[in-house]
Amino acid sequence: MKQLGLFFIFLGHLFTNREPFKIYINRIFDEAVSIGVGSVFIVSIVSSFIGAVTAVQTAYNLIAPYIPKTVIGLLVRDTTILELAPTIMAIVLAGKVGSNIASELGTMRITEQIDALEVMGINSASYLVLPKIIAFIFTYPMLVILAAFLSMLGGYIAGVLTDSVTPSQYIIGLRQDFVPFNVSFAMIKSVVFAFLIASISSFKGYYTQGGALEVGKSSTSAVTNSCIAILLADFLLAQLLL
Repeated sequence: MKQLGLFFIFLGHLFTNREPFKIYINRIFDEAVSIGVGSVFIVSIVSSFIGAVTAVQTAYNLIAPYIPKTVIGLLVRDTTILELAPTIMAIVLAGKVGSNIASELGTMRITEQIDALEVMGINSASYLVLPKIIAFIFTYPMLVILAAFLSMLGGYIAGVLTDSVTPSQYIIGLRQDFVPFNVSFAMIKSVVFAFLIASISSFKGYYTQGGALEVGKSSTSAVTNSCIAILLADFLLAQLLL
């Protein structure tokens, strides 16, 4: 409970006595390039193979002859949009982006760079952390859209190459009984997950104490706590919105 209370106090510090917003603009763009563009490759690889595996495994389990092959495209679409794209990618990026944020801020803390900002009268929490949170909130939904597209494309390629489904059957399945709210639900989840990853990782890195060993511990703790928070938020959002 002490850590939870300190976390909320930390979030409050992000918006109190902050610098003029124009100072953050360049930092937000720099963080967006580092976090968003820097994650495109890993997101593309993981999402493509997840879609391919989902299609192949779905086809393998369709043993009843009366079940149409279009179900493969339908299942790939729904599992991708509702769960695989926003949630699995969040866990992947918690390991990549979250650990990077925690390590960066932890290193700045133990080398007294954060203390130097405080001495100059700058709100270090707001100056260092707020651009990261804003940048991740804006870029992660784009990564989720990319992941969803590549996952369905990966399922199409794998299904056709393995003769599990014909191209027309897969496309019909993608269009069958589509619920537009599922896309909105995925975007809501992506914004929540991005906030949790960026804020928790920043919190762990910002309050690092000790030396290089503690920076590694903070990074590990950031990833662990981010993954737990993502799974809890995923359950709560599913209960509230579906």
